[in-house]
Amino acid sequence: MAKLITKKIGLIAGSGQFPIIFSKIAGSKGFLVYAAAFLNEADEILKEHVEKIEWLHLGQVKRLVNFFKKNEVNEAVMLGAIKKTRMFSDVKPDIKAISLIVSMKSTHDDGLLSAFAGMLEKEGIIVKPSTFLLPDLIAQEGCWTKRKPTRSEKADIEIGLHIAKEIGRLDIGQCVVVCSGSVLAVEAIDGTDAAIRRGGKLGNGDAVIVKVCKPEQDTRFDMPAVGVETIKTMYDSGAKVLAIEAKKAVVFDREEMISLADKVGISIVAVSIKRL
Repeated sequence: MAKLITKKIGLIAGSGQFPIIFSKIAGSKGFLVYAAAFLNEADEILKEHVEKIEWLHLGQVKRLVNFFKKNEVNEAVMLGAIKKTRMFSDVKPDIKAISLIVSMKSTHDDGLLSAFAGMLEKEGIIVKPSTFLLPDLIAQEGCWTKRKPTRSEKADIEIGLHIAKEIGRLDIGQCVVVCSGSVLAVEAIDGTDAAIRRGGKLGNGDAVIVKVCKPEQDTRFDMPAVGVETIKTMYDSGAKVLAIEAKKAVVFDREEMISLADKVGISIVAVSIKRL
């Protein structure tokens, strides 16, 4: 009987369910997952779904590289969120991390992630797209809910798409909140949910949430992500429409997300930017 061939894959894990979902799927497809997980970010449950795990502080780059090399891992994915506010209070940069930052012209999100990926590849660790084993998570174009956006909401979506691309171009964030032609909130260092809460309160129950991929974003990592929690936050904040970019967003628990949106009267639409 032929022996099952397994392949190793590295996982650089932040917070949220994406690292856990990936590990389960990878395991089912014959991959051995070696996770470098960030303390105070990655879920402890992750250790139950991987071959081996190394817990790290942000900034411990050399330790991360050594972990992968020790286990002969030459491909990896970067999944999960890192609270940006933690970058100012919970970082322990080693010499390799400091050298990386000093060599950069900008330490904005995209530049930092791309430089980090480039450094890994120089070490012989190829960074794979976050969705290479999970193509079903990518948002497909169309209105997913029973409720469709109204004419005025469609106008707000178009405004939001334009503004969101601009703040993305400046590497500020991925999400804006719009109502009646006015921008109520822009995602900043506090994240998408905080922007939804800030803007939703100002929208008096009619806010439109738009989340897109940054124009220069490396889609191997940091793709916009939405899920059930996004809808819960919208409902609590009084937002009525969620618009995301088709084929450039990751969607978790899609069926549950749509079911909840239908229940509370929220519209979800994935839009192709090229059509606008």
